Amino acid sequence: MKVMIRRGDKGLSAYVPKKDLEEPIVATERETLWGGSVTLRNGWTLLLPDMPTETRLPITVNAKKVGEED
Repeated sequence: MKVMIRRGDKGLSAYVPKKDLEEPIVATERETLWGGSVTLRNGWTLLLPDMPTETRLPITVNAKKVGEED
């Protein structure tokens, strides 16, 4: 699913246009963010693609929701 990752005043957040959902990212598997999973405040876990550490935000990526095919 397409997910926009951005950095705001309160930290990182993810916006899913298909669901019209924006949630803060509350946990990351990797310090560099990319290539691991992130957990949103609503409990969703998303797998993010491998990207260079210096990737600039905001960016829209293809992410996979863990536990559900989407």
